[in-house]
Amino acid sequence: MSDTHCPYCALQCAMRLRASADGVVVEARDFPTNRGGLCQKGWTSADLLRHPDRLTTPLVRHGETLRSATWAEALDRVVNGIGAIQERHGRDAVAVFGGGGLTNEKAYALGRFARVALRTRTIDYNGRFCMSSAAAAGNRAFGLDRGLPFPVEDIAAADAVLLVGANPAETMPPFVRHLGGDGLIVVDPRRTATARLGALHLQPTPGTDLALANGLLHIAITEGHVDRGYVDARTNGFDEVRAAVAQWWPARVERLTGVPVADLYAAVERLAGARRAMVLTARGAEQHAKGTDTVTAFVNLALALGLPGRPGSGYGCLTGQGNGQGGREHGQKADQLPGYRRIDDPAARAHVAKVWGVAPEDIPGPGPSAYELLSSDAVRALLVFGSNPAISAPRAAGVRRWLGDLDLLVVADFVLSETAALADVVLPTAQWAEEDGTMTNLEGRVIRRRRLSEPPEGVRTDLAVLAELSGRLGAPTSDDPRRVFDELRRASAGGVADYAGITYERIDAEGGVFWPCPDESHPGTPRLFLDRFATPDGRARFVPVEHRPAAEEPDADFPLYLTTGRVLTQYQSGAQTRRITALPGDPYVELHPDLAARIGIDDGASVTVATRRGSTTAPARVSATIRADTVFMPFHYGGANLLTNPALDPISRMPEFKVCAAKVTPA
Repeated sequence: MSDTHCPYCALQCAMRLRASADGVVVEARDFPTNRGGLCQKGWTSADLLRHPDRLTTPLVRHGETLRSATWAEALDRVVNGIGAIQERHGRDAVAVFGGGGLTNEKAYALGRFARVALRTRTIDYNGRFCMSSAAAAGNRAFGLDRGLPFPVEDIAAADAVLLVGANPAETMPPFVRHLGGDGLIVVDPRRTATARLGALHLQPTPGTDLALANGLLHIAITEGHVDRGYVDARTNGFDEVRAAVAQWWPARVERLTGVPVADLYAAVERLAGARRAMVLTARGAEQHAKGTDTVTAFVNLALALGLPGRPGSGYGCLTGQGNGQGGREHGQKADQLPGYRRIDDPAARAHVAKVWGVAPEDIPGPGPSAYELLSSDAVRALLVFGSNPAISAPRAAGVRRWLGDLDLLVVADFVLSETAALADVVLPTAQWAEEDGTMTNLEGRVIRRRRLSEPPEGVRTDLAVLAELSGRLGAPTSDDPRRVFDELRRASAGGVADYAGITYERIDAEGGVFWPCPDESHPGTPRLFLDRFATPDGRARFVPVEHRPAAEEPDADFPLYLTTGRVLTQYQSGAQTRRITALPGDPYVELHPDLAARIGIDDGASVTVATRRGSTTAPARVSATIRADTVFMPFHYGGANLLTNPALDPISRMPEFKVCAAKVTPA
């Protein structure tokens, strides 16, 4: 029996696994995040453990096919390939791409492997496509990024919640238990299952969330809802923001966003009139080429109302991937070292170098962001752990061509994902119930993942693979999760995300520990910013931001908006969930009845969606819950990201997944 947590989203619902003659039985455990509940994905998560698609032997490419190989042959090919490519093209020609679902230990080990064993600066991860805009906005406003700077239970106690670009009723259903319908305001171009639960739904034109936020702040100022005592005592920069939003009068916001003036006022009144209020953002606000500024605009609103750092109120971001928080804290992101340290900070480099036993100058500098890495002509080899960029990256057809043109592609996975199918070497790795480690959920709570059973014969853990490769490359390290975590604790000590006081024993005894936790006598930090923010002067920073159009607006050739997202039964690229028969789902195109009538199609008919990057065909799902100028596609199936725009946010380097110009025709 094993008490562990779900392998999917960042809510990290608690579960118990029991081995039986028929397989693995999943039971829900009571925990603050899920309150004893699981969604369909959680209940069926063990189905993959004995799935016939499991890889149990390494594969190496022989011409157009992949054939079985021994571990020795596969690893020889990897190490020899790395050596030849780095000798010919330089160290940075070998890249590493990680994932937000990796345990803290694996994320840390991957960053260490890249910088110490490979000596490459070219490493990033798929979390760049997830929370990077919210992280950038949080850092510049508060001096620190933690998805929720308070426990999730605080949301349940709030009298009003503004939820921007999130659909937790489908993406993390147990979270809905923390949302009160009477005070819930949802911002989404679609009337989603979550929007239907709320008291007020603001349905903006895709790409106009920033203008909407500035308009809400304009109303808060003109209607006298600004908490001047809080603003004067705890923030800087309000006057500049007040001047910037003066031009966003309600009628102008309505014309641009399509949200009625009355609804704008109603939203502000609900937030300002609540004793405890929350502003929460998610991918809908963040996955834009102006995502950092959009999140900043909602942070400005929260600051003006006096919410962040006030007990029972605040601003937060709903992290998506299972370890989306911890995954970006410990070194697999291009610009960071363990503890959420900046890789270009000399003091940070000196501290981590001492832990790693290397000279500070031997640690490479910052590398390219995820999409830039996945389209760089300078990269000739790529090692992928915990990600499937052939499906999840924007302009996916171009990324697939790039992957196919590499001199060496190595993929560690437990199934033959779309990315693994392109690889030169595939390394079969363990699943979540076959390994120990830690995860950091959306609250910043560090929790335990506990092993139920050993991996199948022929399968190794990611830590074992990294340790073997590191040893062969002259930089030996451990494959034991506890030893890796202890090293992570030392490397993070004194950093923003300080894990020094967190141990496996404490997590077991306390049910999880919130970072920062600088020593073992420290209780952890469930609520941040109660006394001061993590800025040099302890004050939060207002930042003026201006709306700008989407990178690609509709025109005569592509007259519609395309937006993408997730659905209830699927997760990320679908490499896991599409293999579970109890999780039905197929690609579709959601469009309004008026648009369906205009192009002459009925519900269920095949339609082709095209953008400037390609086209894909799927059945139509005709629904009045979407705007008439917008079509929606779930991205789990591979078609949607053939179409999406790789335009990047200048700060976070987030691609613009959430809006581009499109056209729809009968197939």
